Amino acid sequence: MNGLKIISLGGNGRVTQNMYVYQYEEEILLVDCGIGFPDIQMPGVDILIPDISYVLDQLEQGKKIVGMILSHGHDDHIAATAHILPHLPNFPIYGSPLTAGFAEDRMREGGSKHAVTVIPDTRKFTVGIFTVSLIPVTHSVPDTRHIVIRTPIGVVYHGSDFKLDPTPVDGQVTDLAAIKNIGDEGVLCMTIDCLRVERSERTTSEKTVGPAIEKIMAETKGKSVVTLMSSHIHRIQQTIDAANKHGRKVTFIGRSVERNIAEAMRLRKIHFPEGVLIDKNDMDQYPDSKLCVIVAGSQGQEGSSMMRAIYGEHRMVKITDDDTVIFSADAIPGNELNYFGAIDELSRNGVHVLYPDIVPGLHQSGHASMTEQRELLKLVRPKYVMPIGGADRHRYKFFEFVAEPLGYAKDKVLLPTTGDVLEFSGNTVRVSERIELKPPIIDGLGIGDVGPVVLADRIALSKAGMVVIVLVRNRGKFDLSQTMVVTRGFIFVRDAKEVVEFIRQEVATLILREKKTKDEGLKRMIEKRLARKLYKIIQREPLIVPVILDR
Repeated sequence: MNGLKIISLGGNGRVTQNMYVYQYEEEILLVDCGIGFPDIQMPGVDILIPDISYVLDQLEQGKKIVGMILSHGHDDHIAATAHILPHLPNFPIYGSPLTAGFAEDRMREGGSKHAVTVIPDTRKFTVGIFTVSLIPVTHSVPDTRHIVIRTPIGVVYHGSDFKLDPTPVDGQVTDLAAIKNIGDEGVLCMTIDCLRVERSERTTSEKTVGPAIEKIMAETKGKSVVTLMSSHIHRIQQTIDAANKHGRKVTFIGRSVERNIAEAMRLRKIHFPEGVLIDKNDMDQYPDSKLCVIVAGSQGQEGSSMMRAIYGEHRMVKITDDDTVIFSADAIPGNELNYFGAIDELSRNGVHVLYPDIVPGLHQSGHASMTEQRELLKLVRPKYVMPIGGADRHRYKFFEFVAEPLGYAKDKVLLPTTGDVLEFSGNTVRVSERIELKPPIIDGLGIGDVGPVVLADRIALSKAGMVVIVLVRNRGKFDLSQTMVVTRGFIFVRDAKEVVEFIRQEVATLILREKKTKDEGLKRMIEKRLARKLYKIIQREPLIVPVILDR
Protein backbone atom coordinates (compact mmCIF):
# COMPACT_ATOMS: atom_id res chain seq x y z
CA MET A 1 0.00 0.00 0.00
CA ASN A 2 1.32 3.47 -0.90
CA GLY A 3 2.03 5.79 2.02
CA LEU A 4 1.98 9.49 2.82
CA LYS A 5 5.37 10.90 3.84
CA ILE A 6 5.80 13.91 6.13
CA ILE A 7 9.26 15.44 6.58
CA SER A 8 10.47 18.59 8.37
CA LEU A 9 13.25 20.08 6.21
CA GLY A 10 14.17 22.64 8.85
CA GLY A 11 14.76 19.95 11.43
CA ASN A 12 12.59 18.91 14.35
CA GLY A 13 12.93 20.72 17.66
CA ARG A 14 13.48 24.10 16.01
CA VAL A 15 11.30 27.13 16.67
CA THR A 16 12.21 28.70 13.32
CA GLN A 17 13.32 27.51 9.85
CA ASN A 18 9.90 26.01 9.13
CA MET A 19 9.46 23.93 5.97
CA TYR A 20 7.55 20.67 5.53
CA VAL A 21 7.23 18.08 2.79
CA TYR A 22 3.98 16.17 2.23
CA GLN A 23 4.64 13.48 -0.36
CA TYR A 24 2.35 10.87 -1.86
CA GLU A 25 3.78 8.66 -4.62
CA GLU A 26 5.15 10.99 -7.33
CA GLU A 27 3.79 14.27 -5.93
CA ILE A 28 5.26 16.66 -3.37
CA LEU A 29 3.38 19.43 -1.58
CA LEU A 30 5.54 21.93 0.33
CA VAL A 31 4.29 23.86 3.37
CA ASP A 32 6.13 27.05 4.40
CA CYS A 33 9.69 28.08 3.60
CA GLY A 34 11.22 30.03 6.48
CA ILE A 35 14.60 31.20 7.71
CA GLY A 36 16.26 30.25 10.98
CA PHE A 37 18.55 32.26 13.21
CA PRO A 38 22.09 31.33 14.30
CA ASP A 39 23.07 30.61 17.88
CA ILE A 40 26.23 31.69 19.69
CA GLN A 41 28.09 28.70 18.22
CA MET A 42 27.74 30.21 14.73
CA PRO A 43 29.79 33.44 14.76
CA GLY A 44 29.45 35.60 11.66
CA VAL A 45 26.45 33.65 10.35
CA ASP A 46 23.45 35.74 9.28
CA ILE A 47 20.65 33.21 8.81
CA LEU A 48 19.95 29.51 8.21
CA ILE A 49 17.64 28.09 5.58
CA PRO A 50 16.01 24.65 5.25
CA ASP A 51 17.95 21.86 3.53
CA ILE A 52 16.14 21.02 0.28
CA SER A 53 18.58 18.31 -0.86
CA TYR A 54 15.88 15.65 -0.30
CA VAL A 55 13.50 17.53 -2.60
CA LEU A 56 16.20 17.96 -5.25
CA ASP A 57 16.96 14.22 -5.09
CA GLN A 58 13.27 13.43 -5.54
CA LEU A 59 13.08 15.75 -8.55
CA GLU A 60 16.03 13.94 -10.13
CA GLN A 61 14.11 10.69 -9.69
CA GLY A 62 11.16 12.07 -11.63
CA LYS A 63 9.00 13.25 -8.74
CA LYS A 64 7.12 16.55 -9.05
CA ILE A 65 6.46 19.52 -6.77
CA VAL A 66 2.77 20.27 -7.24
CA GLY A 67 2.67 23.37 -5.05
CA MET A 68 3.55 25.25 -1.87
CA ILE A 69 1.18 26.52 0.83
CA LEU A 70 2.23 29.38 3.12
CA SER A 71 0.61 29.49 6.56
CA HIS A 72 1.38 33.10 7.53
CA GLY A 73 3.68 36.04 6.94
CA HIS A 74 6.42 35.68 9.53
CA ASP A 75 9.97 35.39 8.18
CA ASP A 76 10.55 32.01 9.84
CA HIS A 77 7.77 30.71 7.57
CA ILE A 78 8.26 32.67 4.31
CA ALA A 79 11.64 34.44 4.05
CA ALA A 80 13.69 31.47 2.80
CA THR A 81 11.69 31.63 -0.43
CA ALA A 82 14.14 34.30 -1.58
CA HIS A 83 17.02 31.81 -1.30
CA ILE A 84 15.33 28.49 -2.14
CA LEU A 85 12.86 29.12 -4.97
CA PRO A 86 15.56 30.12 -7.51
CA HIS A 87 16.86 26.52 -7.19
CA LEU A 88 13.48 24.88 -7.82
CA PRO A 89 11.22 24.59 -10.88
CA ASN A 90 8.13 26.76 -11.16
CA PHE A 91 5.06 25.59 -9.27
CA PRO A 92 1.98 27.32 -7.82
CA ILE A 93 2.19 28.95 -4.38
CA TYR A 94 -0.89 29.66 -2.26
CA GLY A 95 -1.68 31.74 0.80
CA SER A 96 -3.88 34.37 2.40
CA PRO A 97 -3.80 38.03 1.22
CA LEU A 98 -1.22 39.54 3.60
CA THR A 99 0.89 36.37 3.59
CA ALA A 100 0.97 36.55 -0.21
CA GLY A 101 2.00 40.21 -0.14
CA PHE A 102 4.80 39.70 2.39
CA ALA A 103 6.04 36.54 0.63
CA GLU A 104 6.14 38.14 -2.82
CA ASP A 105 8.18 40.99 -1.34
CA ARG A 106 10.73 38.50 0.04
CA MET A 107 10.81 36.59 -3.27
CA ARG A 108 11.60 39.74 -5.23
CA GLU A 109 14.66 40.18 -3.01
CA GLY A 110 15.97 36.85 -4.30
CA GLY A 111 15.11 37.58 -7.91
CA SER A 112 12.30 35.03 -7.98
CA LYS A 113 9.35 35.62 -10.30
CA HIS A 114 6.97 33.36 -8.41
CA ALA A 115 3.58 34.83 -7.54
CA VAL A 116 1.32 33.74 -4.70
CA THR A 117 -2.29 32.87 -5.45
CA VAL A 118 -4.70 34.11 -2.78
CA ILE A 119 -7.22 31.47 -1.71
CA PRO A 120 -10.55 32.31 0.00
CA ASP A 121 -10.94 30.87 3.48
CA THR A 122 -12.35 27.33 3.90
CA ARG A 123 -12.76 26.88 0.13
CA LYS A 124 -11.39 23.56 -1.10
CA PHE A 125 -8.89 23.73 -3.95
CA THR A 126 -6.89 21.05 -5.72
CA VAL A 127 -3.10 20.91 -5.70
CA GLY A 128 -2.08 17.82 -7.65
CA ILE A 129 -3.42 14.78 -5.85
CA PHE A 130 -4.06 16.83 -2.68
CA THR A 131 -7.19 18.82 -1.81
CA VAL A 132 -6.40 21.79 0.42
CA SER A 133 -8.32 24.41 2.39
CA LEU A 134 -7.27 27.26 4.69
CA ILE A 135 -8.83 28.06 8.07
CA PRO A 136 -8.45 31.50 9.74
CA VAL A 137 -6.73 31.49 13.14
CA THR A 138 -5.43 34.29 15.34
CA HIS A 139 -1.69 34.91 15.77
CA SER A 140 0.64 37.92 15.93
CA VAL A 141 0.36 38.69 12.21
CA PRO A 142 -2.95 39.13 10.35
CA ASP A 143 -4.23 36.55 7.87
CA THR A 144 -2.66 33.55 9.63
CA ARG A 145 -4.12 30.27 8.43
CA HIS A 146 -4.10 26.62 9.42
CA ILE A 147 -3.93 24.24 6.47
CA VAL A 148 -6.15 21.23 5.88
CA ILE A 149 -4.56 18.72 3.49
CA ARG A 150 -6.76 15.91 2.20
CA THR A 151 -4.65 13.04 0.90
CA PRO A 152 -5.58 9.65 -0.63
CA ILE A 153 -5.05 7.97 2.75
CA GLY A 154 -6.56 10.56 5.09
CA VAL A 155 -6.81 14.17 6.24
CA VAL A 156 -3.87 16.05 7.75
CA TYR A 157 -4.46 19.22 9.79
CA HIS A 158 -1.31 21.38 9.60
CA GLY A 159 -1.62 23.65 12.63
CA SER A 160 1.31 26.03 12.69
CA ASP A 161 1.53 29.16 14.90
CA PHE A 162 -1.71 30.24 16.56
CA LYS A 163 -3.47 31.48 19.68
CA LEU A 164 -7.19 31.51 20.49
CA ASP A 165 -7.68 35.27 20.88
CA PRO A 166 -11.36 36.06 21.58
CA THR A 167 -10.92 39.79 20.88
CA PRO A 168 -8.38 40.24 18.05
CA VAL A 169 -7.64 43.76 16.87
CA ASP A 170 -9.13 43.18 13.41
CA GLY A 171 -12.13 41.27 14.74
CA GLN A 172 -11.27 38.11 12.77
CA VAL A 173 -11.46 35.33 15.35
CA THR A 174 -10.31 31.75 14.87
CA ASP A 175 -12.94 29.85 12.87
CA LEU A 176 -13.70 27.22 15.50
CA ALA A 177 -16.78 25.99 13.63
CA ALA A 178 -14.73 25.20 10.53
CA ILE A 179 -12.12 23.44 12.66
CA LYS A 180 -14.83 21.32 14.33
CA ASN A 181 -16.17 20.38 10.90
CA ILE A 182 -12.73 19.10 9.94
CA GLY A 183 -12.64 17.07 13.14
CA ASP A 184 -16.05 15.61 12.29
CA GLU A 185 -14.70 14.66 8.86
CA GLY A 186 -12.02 12.54 10.54
CA VAL A 187 -8.34 13.50 10.78
CA LEU A 188 -5.45 11.07 10.43
CA CYS A 189 -2.72 13.39 11.72
CA MET A 190 -2.51 16.87 13.19
CA THR A 191 0.56 19.04 13.61
CA ILE A 192 0.20 21.70 16.30
CA ASP A 193 2.13 24.72 17.58
CA CYS A 194 3.56 23.72 20.98
CA LEU A 195 5.88 26.67 21.71
CA ARG A 196 3.98 27.87 24.79
CA VAL A 197 3.07 24.46 26.18
CA GLU A 198 4.74 25.27 29.52
CA ARG A 199 2.14 27.97 30.28
CA SER A 200 -1.23 26.95 31.68
CA GLU A 201 -2.99 30.33 31.68
CA ARG A 202 -4.69 31.43 28.47
CA THR A 203 -2.61 33.74 26.30
CA THR A 204 -3.79 37.32 26.86
CA SER A 205 -5.53 39.08 23.99
CA GLU A 206 -3.44 41.31 21.75
CA LYS A 207 -6.04 44.04 22.27
CA THR A 208 -4.71 44.68 25.79
CA VAL A 209 -1.41 46.09 24.48
CA GLY A 210 -2.95 49.29 23.09
CA PRO A 211 -3.97 50.77 26.47
CA ALA A 212 -0.47 50.14 27.88
CA ILE A 213 1.15 52.03 24.98
CA GLU A 214 -1.47 54.78 25.21
CA LYS A 215 -0.80 55.38 28.92
CA ILE A 216 2.94 55.76 28.31
CA MET A 217 2.38 58.20 25.43
CA ALA A 218 0.18 60.37 27.65
CA GLU A 219 3.06 60.73 30.12
CA THR A 220 5.84 61.33 27.57
CA LYS A 221 7.14 64.89 27.15
CA GLY A 222 9.22 64.31 24.04
CA LYS A 223 8.99 61.79 21.21
CA SER A 224 7.39 58.40 21.67
CA VAL A 225 9.88 56.06 19.99
CA VAL A 226 8.30 52.63 19.59
CA THR A 227 10.14 49.55 18.36
CA LEU A 228 8.34 46.28 17.65
CA MET A 229 8.29 43.34 15.25
CA SER A 230 7.90 44.86 11.79
CA SER A 231 5.27 42.33 10.73
CA HIS A 232 3.08 42.91 13.80
CA ILE A 233 0.44 44.92 11.97
CA HIS A 234 -2.08 44.70 14.83
CA ARG A 235 0.48 46.08 17.31
CA ILE A 236 1.32 48.86 14.87
CA GLN A 237 -2.40 49.66 14.45
CA GLN A 238 -2.79 50.02 18.20
CA THR A 239 0.26 52.27 18.35
CA ILE A 240 -1.21 54.47 15.59
CA ASP A 241 -4.53 54.71 17.46
CA ALA A 242 -2.76 55.63 20.71
CA ALA A 243 -0.73 58.33 18.95
CA ASN A 244 -3.83 59.76 17.30
CA LYS A 245 -5.63 59.95 20.66
CA HIS A 246 -2.82 62.08 22.07
CA GLY A 247 -2.38 64.31 19.03
CA ARG A 248 0.85 62.74 17.81
CA LYS A 249 1.86 62.32 14.18
CA VAL A 250 3.17 58.90 13.16
CA THR A 251 6.07 58.02 10.91
CA PHE A 252 8.09 54.87 10.21
CA ILE A 253 11.85 54.37 10.15
CA GLY A 254 13.50 51.20 8.84
CA ARG A 255 13.26 49.22 5.63
CA SER A 256 11.40 46.21 7.03
CA VAL A 257 8.67 48.16 8.80
CA GLU A 258 8.28 50.61 5.90
CA ARG A 259 7.77 47.87 3.31
CA ASN A 260 5.41 45.87 5.56
CA ILE A 261 3.28 48.94 6.24
CA ALA A 262 3.15 49.73 2.52
CA GLU A 263 1.87 46.20 1.83
CA ALA A 264 -0.63 46.33 4.70
CA MET A 265 -1.94 49.68 3.44
CA ARG A 266 -2.30 48.32 -0.09
CA LEU A 267 -4.40 45.44 1.24
CA ARG A 268 -6.31 47.68 3.69
CA LYS A 269 -5.07 45.68 6.64
CA ILE A 270 -4.18 48.86 8.52
CA HIS A 271 -6.00 52.17 8.96
CA PHE A 272 -4.61 55.65 9.51
CA PRO A 273 -6.92 58.37 10.84
CA GLU A 274 -6.81 61.39 8.56
CA GLY A 275 -3.70 63.52 8.98
CA VAL A 276 -1.87 61.15 11.35
CA LEU A 277 0.69 59.66 8.94
CA ILE A 278 3.58 61.91 7.95
CA ASP A 279 6.66 61.40 5.79
CA LYS A 280 9.80 60.68 7.79
CA ASN A 281 11.52 63.57 6.02
CA ASP A 282 8.98 65.99 7.55
CA MET A 283 9.58 65.12 11.22
CA ASP A 284 11.50 68.33 11.86
CA GLN A 285 8.34 70.32 11.10
CA TYR A 286 6.72 69.10 14.34
CA PRO A 287 7.69 69.45 18.01
CA ASP A 288 8.91 66.24 19.63
CA SER A 289 5.84 66.22 21.89
CA LYS A 290 3.70 65.70 18.79
CA LEU A 291 5.63 62.78 17.31
CA CYS A 292 5.42 59.00 17.48
CA VAL A 293 8.25 57.31 15.61
CA ILE A 294 7.93 53.57 14.93
CA VAL A 295 11.41 52.15 14.35
CA ALA A 296 12.52 48.74 13.06
CA GLY A 297 15.05 46.74 15.09
CA SER A 298 13.25 45.60 18.25
CA GLN A 299 15.74 42.75 18.73
CA GLY A 300 18.79 45.02 18.84
CA GLN A 301 19.96 43.77 15.45
CA GLU A 302 23.35 45.14 14.46
CA GLY A 303 22.95 47.82 11.79
CA SER A 304 19.19 48.19 12.32
CA SER A 305 17.58 51.62 12.41
CA MET A 306 16.95 51.23 16.14
CA MET A 307 20.58 50.48 16.95
CA ARG A 308 21.82 53.34 14.79
CA ALA A 309 19.42 55.67 16.61
CA ILE A 310 20.58 54.37 20.00
CA TYR A 311 24.23 55.07 19.11
CA GLY A 312 23.41 58.51 17.69
CA GLU A 313 24.28 57.42 14.15
CA HIS A 314 20.85 57.75 12.51
CA ARG A 315 20.44 60.97 10.54
CA MET A 316 16.67 61.13 11.09
CA VAL A 317 16.12 59.85 14.64
CA LYS A 318 17.86 61.62 17.49
CA ILE A 319 16.88 60.26 20.91
CA THR A 320 16.85 62.89 23.68
CA ASP A 321 16.38 62.84 27.46
CA ASP A 322 12.73 63.91 27.09
CA ASP A 323 11.88 60.98 24.81
CA THR A 324 10.51 57.63 25.91
CA VAL A 325 11.66 54.53 24.05
CA ILE A 326 9.14 51.67 24.14
CA PHE A 327 10.20 48.09 23.37
CA SER A 328 6.88 46.43 22.50
CA ALA A 329 8.46 43.01 21.93
CA ASP A 330 10.10 40.27 23.97
CA ALA A 331 13.57 38.96 23.19
CA ILE A 332 13.56 36.09 20.70
CA PRO A 333 15.00 33.02 22.50
CA GLY A 334 18.76 33.03 21.99
CA ASN A 335 18.88 36.75 21.20
CA GLU A 336 18.81 38.07 24.76
CA LEU A 337 22.31 39.59 24.57
CA ASN A 338 21.47 41.85 21.63
CA TYR A 339 18.02 42.74 22.94
CA PHE A 340 19.09 43.71 26.45
CA GLY A 341 22.31 45.23 25.11
CA ALA A 342 20.19 47.81 23.28
CA ILE A 343 18.18 48.55 26.43
CA ASP A 344 21.40 48.78 28.50
CA GLU A 345 22.88 51.32 26.10
CA LEU A 346 19.78 53.51 26.32
CA SER A 347 19.82 53.25 30.11
CA ARG A 348 23.49 54.29 30.26
CA ASN A 349 22.62 57.32 28.16
CA GLY A 350 19.95 58.40 30.63
CA VAL A 351 17.06 57.69 28.25
CA HIS A 352 13.68 56.66 29.68
CA VAL A 353 13.21 53.17 28.26
CA LEU A 354 10.32 50.80 28.94
CA TYR A 355 10.06 47.11 28.02
CA PRO A 356 7.86 44.11 28.89
CA ASP A 357 9.94 42.97 31.88
CA ILE A 358 8.93 46.15 33.75
CA VAL A 359 5.65 46.92 31.94
CA PRO A 360 4.18 43.47 31.20
CA GLY A 361 1.31 44.89 29.15
CA LEU A 362 3.70 46.08 26.43
CA HIS A 363 3.78 42.63 24.84
CA GLN A 364 1.48 39.64 24.52
CA SER A 365 2.48 36.36 22.95
CA GLY A 366 1.10 35.18 19.63
CA HIS A 367 1.25 31.53 20.71
CA ALA A 368 -1.31 29.31 22.42
CA SER A 369 -0.85 28.05 25.96
CA MET A 370 -1.37 24.40 26.89
CA THR A 371 -5.02 25.24 27.65
CA GLU A 372 -5.64 26.54 24.13
CA GLN A 373 -3.66 23.67 22.61
CA ARG A 374 -5.98 21.25 24.40
CA GLU A 375 -9.03 23.11 23.08
CA LEU A 376 -7.79 22.87 19.49
CA LEU A 377 -6.85 19.21 19.87
CA LYS A 378 -10.33 18.44 21.25
CA LEU A 379 -11.92 20.04 18.17
CA VAL A 380 -9.72 18.27 15.60
CA ARG A 381 -9.60 14.87 17.37
CA PRO A 382 -6.85 13.36 15.16
CA LYS A 383 -5.68 9.75 15.35
CA TYR A 384 -2.06 10.99 15.60
CA VAL A 385 -0.74 14.36 16.77
CA MET A 386 2.72 15.84 16.15
CA PRO A 387 3.80 18.93 18.14
CA ILE A 388 5.81 21.38 16.02
CA GLY A 389 7.14 24.94 16.22
CA GLY A 390 8.85 24.49 19.57
CA ALA A 391 12.19 23.41 20.97
CA ASP A 392 12.61 19.80 22.07
CA ARG A 393 11.65 20.65 25.65
CA HIS A 394 8.29 21.90 24.36
CA ARG A 395 7.71 18.93 22.06
CA TYR A 396 8.48 16.38 24.75
CA LYS A 397 6.25 18.10 27.34
CA PHE A 398 3.31 18.17 24.92
CA PHE A 399 2.27 14.60 25.74
CA GLU A 400 2.25 15.22 29.50
CA PHE A 401 0.59 18.65 29.44
CA VAL A 402 -1.79 18.41 26.46
CA ALA A 403 -2.29 14.98 24.90
CA GLU A 404 -2.34 12.66 27.92
CA PRO A 405 -5.05 14.63 29.78
CA LEU A 406 -7.24 14.16 26.68
CA GLY A 407 -6.72 10.40 26.69
CA TYR A 408 -4.03 10.04 24.02
CA ALA A 409 -1.64 7.11 24.35
CA LYS A 410 2.07 7.89 24.11
CA ASP A 411 2.44 6.12 20.75
CA LYS A 412 -0.14 8.48 19.22
CA VAL A 413 2.06 11.54 19.90
CA LEU A 414 4.73 11.67 17.20
CA LEU A 415 8.17 13.05 18.11
CA PRO A 416 10.37 12.46 15.06
CA THR A 417 14.04 13.40 15.30
CA THR A 418 15.72 15.56 12.69
CA GLY A 419 15.88 13.74 9.36
CA ASP A 420 13.14 11.22 10.16
CA VAL A 421 10.74 10.49 7.30
CA LEU A 422 7.33 9.69 8.78
CA GLU A 423 5.29 7.42 6.54
CA PHE A 424 1.57 6.84 7.08
CA SER A 425 0.05 3.74 5.56
CA GLY A 426 -3.55 2.92 6.33
CA ASN A 427 -3.97 3.67 10.04
CA THR A 428 -0.34 3.09 10.99
CA VAL A 429 2.78 5.26 10.95
CA ARG A 430 6.49 4.45 10.99
CA VAL A 431 9.87 6.08 10.35
CA SER A 432 10.53 4.68 6.88
CA GLU A 433 13.96 6.26 6.41
CA ARG A 434 16.31 8.87 7.79
CA ILE A 435 17.82 11.62 5.68
CA GLU A 436 20.81 13.75 6.60
CA LEU A 437 19.86 17.40 6.98
CA LYS A 438 22.54 20.09 6.81
CA PRO A 439 20.73 23.44 6.76
CA PRO A 440 22.64 25.81 4.45
CA ILE A 441 24.15 28.86 6.10
CA ILE A 442 23.78 32.38 4.74
CA ASP A 443 26.92 34.39 5.48
CA GLY A 444 26.87 37.83 3.89
CA LEU A 445 26.09 37.18 0.23
CA GLY A 446 27.33 33.58 0.30
CA ILE A 447 24.95 30.63 0.56
CA GLY A 448 26.09 27.30 1.92
CA ASP A 449 29.80 28.15 1.78
CA VAL A 450 30.29 28.18 5.55
CA GLY A 451 30.67 24.61 6.78
CA PRO A 452 31.64 22.97 10.08
CA VAL A 453 35.37 23.61 9.55
CA VAL A 454 34.87 27.35 9.00
CA LEU A 455 32.58 27.59 12.03
CA ALA A 456 35.10 25.67 14.16
CA ASP A 457 37.84 28.10 13.11
CA ARG A 458 35.63 31.09 13.96
CA ILE A 459 34.83 29.66 17.37
CA ALA A 460 38.54 29.03 18.03
CA LEU A 461 39.30 32.62 17.02
CA SER A 462 36.62 34.02 19.29
CA LYS A 463 37.72 31.95 22.28
CA ALA A 464 41.52 31.92 22.08
CA GLY A 465 42.68 34.14 19.23
CA MET A 466 45.10 33.27 16.45
CA VAL A 467 48.79 32.52 15.96
CA VAL A 468 50.31 32.89 12.48
CA ILE A 469 53.79 31.40 11.94
CA VAL A 470 55.51 32.65 8.78
CA LEU A 471 58.38 30.36 7.69
CA VAL A 472 60.80 31.89 5.20
CA ARG A 473 62.47 29.56 2.68
CA ASN A 474 65.39 30.60 0.45
CA ARG A 475 66.38 28.27 -2.42
CA GLY A 476 64.76 25.27 -0.79
CA LYS A 477 66.18 25.83 2.71
CA PHE A 478 64.34 27.33 5.68
CA ASP A 479 65.98 30.43 7.17
CA LEU A 480 64.98 29.98 10.81
CA SER A 481 66.39 33.37 11.78
CA GLN A 482 63.60 34.99 9.74
CA THR A 483 60.69 33.03 11.24
CA MET A 484 57.91 35.46 12.14
CA VAL A 485 55.23 34.84 14.76
CA VAL A 486 52.15 37.08 14.66
CA THR A 487 49.44 36.80 17.33
CA ARG A 488 45.98 38.37 17.56
CA GLY A 489 43.62 38.06 20.52
CA PHE A 490 45.88 35.39 21.95
CA ILE A 491 47.84 36.55 24.99
CA PHE A 492 48.59 39.64 27.07
CA VAL A 493 51.39 41.78 25.66
CA ARG A 494 53.53 41.40 28.80
CA ASP A 495 53.60 37.62 28.31
CA ALA A 496 53.92 37.67 24.54
CA LYS A 497 57.73 37.77 24.26
CA GLU A 498 58.31 34.55 26.17
CA VAL A 499 55.51 32.67 24.39
CA VAL A 500 56.56 33.89 20.94
CA GLU A 501 60.13 32.78 21.59
CA PHE A 502 58.84 29.39 22.78
CA ILE A 503 56.85 29.03 19.54
CA ARG A 504 59.91 29.90 17.43
CA GLN A 505 62.02 27.29 19.22
CA GLU A 506 59.37 24.56 18.90
CA VAL A 507 58.95 25.27 15.19
CA ALA A 508 62.73 25.30 14.62
CA THR A 509 63.11 21.93 16.38
CA LEU A 510 60.36 20.42 14.26
CA ILE A 511 61.73 21.76 10.97
CA LEU A 512 65.23 20.46 11.67
CA ARG A 513 63.81 17.04 12.53
CA GLU A 514 61.39 16.80 9.60
CA LYS A 515 63.60 17.92 6.71
CA LYS A 516 62.09 15.41 4.28
CA THR A 517 58.45 16.10 5.16
CA LYS A 518 56.39 17.81 2.45
CA ASP A 519 54.88 21.25 3.07
CA GLU A 520 51.30 20.20 3.90
CA GLY A 521 52.49 17.48 6.25
CA LEU A 522 54.87 19.91 7.94
CA LYS A 523 52.09 22.45 8.46
CA ARG A 524 49.86 19.83 10.05
CA MET A 525 52.68 18.74 12.37
CA ILE A 526 53.29 22.35 13.45
CA GLU A 527 49.57 22.84 14.16
CA LYS A 528 49.28 19.67 16.24
CA ARG A 529 52.55 20.10 18.16
CA LEU A 530 51.92 23.75 19.02
CA ALA A 531 48.29 23.12 19.96
CA ARG A 532 49.37 20.45 22.43
CA LYS A 533 52.33 22.40 23.85
CA LEU A 534 50.52 25.75 24.12
CA TYR A 535 47.60 24.20 25.93
CA LYS A 536 49.96 22.74 28.54
CA ILE A 537 51.55 26.16 29.11
CA ILE A 538 48.61 28.59 28.92
CA GLN A 539 45.48 26.37 28.85
CA ARG A 540 44.27 27.92 25.61
CA GLU A 541 43.78 26.56 22.09
CA PRO A 542 44.29 29.36 19.57
CA LEU A 543 43.78 28.93 15.84
CA ILE A 544 47.27 28.09 14.49
CA VAL A 545 48.06 29.05 10.90
CA PRO A 546 51.50 28.05 9.52
CA VAL A 547 52.50 29.87 6.31
CA ILE A 548 55.50 28.98 4.10
CA LEU A 549 56.94 31.93 2.18
CA ASP A 550 59.36 31.13 -0.67
CA ARG A 551 61.82 33.81 -1.70
